[in-house]
Amino acid sequence: MLLEATGIAASVNPSTVAPHKKNHNLTENQHAKRRMRTLARSRAPRSHYAATATGTHSLNSASGRHHYYERFHTSSFASEITDGDVTAGEDPIVRQAAIDALGNMNGTVVAIEPTSGRVLAMVNQRLALSSGAQPCSTIKLSVALAALSEGVIDEQTEVSLGGRSRMNLTEALAHSNNAYFEAVGRKLGFEKVQYYAHQFGLGELAGYHIPGEQLGTYPEEEISAKLGGVSKMCSFGEGISMTPLQLGALVTAISNGGTLYYLQHPTTPDAVASFQPIVKRHLDIEPVIPELSDGMAGAVAYGTARSVRLNFNEESILGKTGTCSHAGTRFGWFASYANTEVGRIVTVVFLQGGRPTFGPKAAEIAGRMYRNLYDHNFFVAGASGIAPAEAVQKASTVSTQPQ
Repeated sequence: MLLEATGIAASVNPSTVAPHKKNHNLTENQHAKRRMRTLARSRAPRSHYAATATGTHSLNSASGRHHYYERFHTSSFASEITDGDVTAGEDPIVRQAAIDALGNMNGTVVAIEPTSGRVLAMVNQRLALSSGAQPCSTIKLSVALAALSEGVIDEQTEVSLGGRSRMNLTEALAHSNNAYFEAVGRKLGFEKVQYYAHQFGLGELAGYHIPGEQLGTYPEEEISAKLGGVSKMCSFGEGISMTPLQLGALVTAISNGGTLYYLQHPTTPDAVASFQPIVKRHLDIEPVIPELSDGMAGAVAYGTARSVRLNFNEESILGKTGTCSHAGTRFGWFASYANTEVGRIVTVVFLQGGRPTFGPKAAEIAGRMYRNLYDHNFFVAGASGIAPAEAVQKASTVSTQPQ
């Protein structure tokens, strides 16, 4: 090891050199040090540097600790990401706010009217409609709803995280604590986790006749113990592929009290004028939403999504971040909704790339978008689509089946 090599080199003492070579002591001592360092490096075991698919493990010989350095193969930045987007049926204010907020980041922004399921804007539609990606910590929303619905926990239930450390749901959501959700996932078991995930729309198309929409995947059986089993599925979505539309539909249901709409993306002004919401199903989550909401509000107020507040403080924002990486690509998620007196809007930001890509960055982008909307009076009564009371009455009259 390198420390051992240093010790050997330092032990060479000029007093031990033969007297007849006294005039060459300094030169030979320097040569000896070089030889010993070279010998030590040649003997260093290669296991100290073990390459992986997405990074390198290195061993710090002083502490004996392994450090992991990720290597990414996807750029966090892109150009012309809106090429090919179909925009004639989108809300121009919402779309421009999303474009300006996203900038040159390699990602997508999807904005949804939660009282109808209408997609107000979908920036970078190729990515938004793709087969999805690992949901990272946004999967915690589905797991929390499942655990609350099953009575496994309530908002104040403290879960042991090892030693004397304990945490309740609000703090676990706000700080995105993996150990908490690993424990909750084990209590629920895979069958219940899977059942609720399907109820919430994972593993099925979120849109109604949206051209090009692809399907995410939810495993039919628990992933292997080697990959972490149900614990890792519940903490950061290991083995799951979720689309921005699926996450948007779930947060829409959380926002409106439990109505899971088919998302619809009008492509013409006529389609907007004749728009009718279509209910996929009603979720029995209204009683537990307040317990979930405190953690989502905490994420923005003081937790992993507080970067929203770099740009926007005027209205209440509730959300959940997610950060993880797979095969050389890092994912950054932020799903949120603005909870105002005159209506709500759901926003999903999904980023992919390298080191500049992570959940708090997605939250920062959402904050910029909310700022843009606010500056254009989007949250003023009558300016943001269907008012809540009107939407409730309208939703009660629409079909719950695809037409």
